[in-house]
Amino acid sequence: MVNVSTASPTKAATTGETQKYPAALAMVTVLFFFWGFVTVLNDILVPHLKSVFDLTYTKVMLIQFAFFAAYFIFSIPSAKVIDAIGYKKTMVVGLLTMGLGAFLFVPAASALSYPLFLCALMVLAAGITALQVAANPYVAVLGPPETASSRLNLTQAFNSLGTTIGPWVGGLLILGTVGAGAAVSKMQQASSVKVPYMIIGTALIVFAVLIGLFKLPTIPSVERHKDGRDDGSMWKYKHLILGCVAIFTYVGAEVAIGSFLINYFNQPEIGNLPEVEGAKLVAYYWGGAMVGRFIGSAILQKVKTGTVLGIAAFCACTLVLVSMLTTGHIAMWSIILVGFFNSIMFPSIFTLGIAKLGPRTGDGSGLLIMAIVGGAIIPVVQGAIADRFGVHHAFVLPVLCYLYIAYYALRGSRPVGVSEASVAGD
Repeated sequence: MVNVSTASPTKAATTGETQKYPAALAMVTVLFFFWGFVTVLNDILVPHLKSVFDLTYTKVMLIQFAFFAAYFIFSIPSAKVIDAIGYKKTMVVGLLTMGLGAFLFVPAASALSYPLFLCALMVLAAGITALQVAANPYVAVLGPPETASSRLNLTQAFNSLGTTIGPWVGGLLILGTVGAGAAVSKMQQASSVKVPYMIIGTALIVFAVLIGLFKLPTIPSVERHKDGRDDGSMWKYKHLILGCVAIFTYVGAEVAIGSFLINYFNQPEIGNLPEVEGAKLVAYYWGGAMVGRFIGSAILQKVKTGTVLGIAAFCACTLVLVSMLTTGHIAMWSIILVGFFNSIMFPSIFTLGIAKLGPRTGDGSGLLIMAIVGGAIIPVVQGAIADRFGVHHAFVLPVLCYLYIAYYALRGSRPVGVSEASVAGD
């Protein structure tokens, strides 16, 4: 297995810019927290809007479809925006777009319109897409290439901090309002999203201004050529294309599991828990990912990325199978523990996928982030399986996803036929 490498050492690193990296990394890390917090609120919206609009599992999974379809639609355009205005300004655009999407929840709730909720989610996700396309490769190349995976795992740990806090806050502010049952009207239930998303929108706009005023170092070695030279098709990078499939399956599995947890815990044979209590346990699923990323960041300093990723994928696969084959607390806690092994998957797949792309790093990032559309498709398919065969058996889909990730980790991620000259940058 080759070492994870995203680019040759940056020119900035040899011209006194290194001392600015800790501050820049800290600032960008806050972005990871923001989109983690916002994304995980979808797990609260799923049971909430299912109740408000009396939806089937298949229809309520359109929440995840609308959200993650935005990654497919806006990833390549976001990569082109990076080529045009750079990483920093793209981050600002992403934050402002997210803010707009958050504020759109207010008219959606006022109109009691499920399609408007889906539109608001897509706008919100379009902004997150721009952040992901810009921030993930930026962190990966903001330092020595040998520690790119470790560095990205560390920043993703703060993304997981957001996903850990989100279910608690969302459960309290959104699901907590439906405790009165029939005494609460559909309009009142829908309106419970207004204040949380208004606060989120305001915070996003404020941080967009802060990012705009902050001086982030440039990374010359991953800037797109300005001389019009054609670097050839991205499809020749086999490890990148297979990495896109791995991102598709990973995000699909993670989102599908997270989306079903509250309803899964509500099943009589699993936990028979009310939604508010189930939301608290969802925090442990995402909290496991946070802990795992801090631990993984240290492990990846010593162990090859592919090896760690392969072990994590096999462990996650085993835990899902255990949950499917058992009931009660064993089924509950085995599926929650999957979050711990999910932890290092996205950043590890991402850094393996953009290895040795040099000036094509931005374009490669766009393709990988586009593959997050798996979070739109796989939960809907799992929803259809759940409607037909039950929630318990629907987890067979994540099992298949983790098996593919194990293959990518141990074999598919090896860069083949990529010469150093093709990624040198100049």
